[in-house]
Amino acid sequence: MNARARLISRGVLGIIVSIVAMWFALRSVDLQGALEIVATASLAWLAVMLACNVADIAMRGWRWQRLVRPVKPIAYVRMLGYLLIGYLANNVLPARLGELLRSHYLGDREGISRTTALGTVVVERVIDTTSVVLIAAAAILVLSVRGVLVSAVLVGFAFAGILVVGLGVLLVAHRLPGADRLTQAAERFPRVRSLAARLREGLAVAVRPRTLVEAIVLTVAAWGASVGAWLVGGQAIGLELSVGQASLLAAGVALATAIPSGPGYLGTFELAAVTVGAAVGISADDAFALALIVHLGILAVTTIGGGLALLRVGFGSHPARVSASIPATGDS
Repeated sequence: MNARARLISRGVLGIIVSIVAMWFALRSVDLQGALEIVATASLAWLAVMLACNVADIAMRGWRWQRLVRPVKPIAYVRMLGYLLIGYLANNVLPARLGELLRSHYLGDREGISRTTALGTVVVERVIDTTSVVLIAAAAILVLSVRGVLVSAVLVGFAFAGILVVGLGVLLVAHRLPGADRLTQAAERFPRVRSLAARLREGLAVAVRPRTLVEAIVLTVAAWGASVGAWLVGGQAIGLELSVGQASLLAAGVALATAIPSGPGYLGTFELAAVTVGAAVGISADDAFALALIVHLGILAVTTIGGGLALLRVGFGSHPARVSASIPATGDS
């Protein structure tokens, strides 16, 4: 199966996941009642929620800039633009394909390897996943939640552990027993060897103490803004959430949307909110209405921001710029 066929298959699977997830979410929801709740939302609180969404994305753009800095210093505004383009792509494409697109734009416009750019995205995802699992675990302990959410968080811990261990193995692979034989075998495939070296260059930002600390601090700030959006979104519809409830909603939705799904994480986002809501005493209608408000806010900010960024940096590739700064053996 070629790369295009794999992407199509992944996209179709993602759309199926979204349809199934939305079906499960709506089984316990009175859709008309939930929409009536949304219709009563306070515009003032919604404006504050959008400000939280903007702050969240701003922190994530800053984090990515700090992760890429050891590879090449890039202005914050440009880095934020590439991030927003990736988010825009996730809104219209299934299976989180925007992660690949933002890596492409960063490499194409800044003259660095796209594979190296993707390596920094992998580090970002590992930090984010680990943070989300810790937030969810802390919220579960505070709220004394039991049942399926505990099992989900345990799975999340296992997955985060695998990611961290996998990242560590990739970084020290050249020192492991048998690495010399693998290196000699790779000499017969220069392109594979080149891609592996460039990927490791991106992953290696994780072993820089200052870079890692900066990324963690900005991750905490970003998730603080994300939790704030859920708190304020609840206020908009007259739903008084505790910090623990808002944290578990934010973390639960983030874990669910890590699963490749349809465009804009439709379905998985709402199902996660309804499931978490049921566990912390929020009615299905209220949880679904809150999920719609927060989800639409995120989509609005990322779509508008991504559209503006795309207009600014342009469409398509700039091969002349790339060829001027990347050796011919580089990835495409």
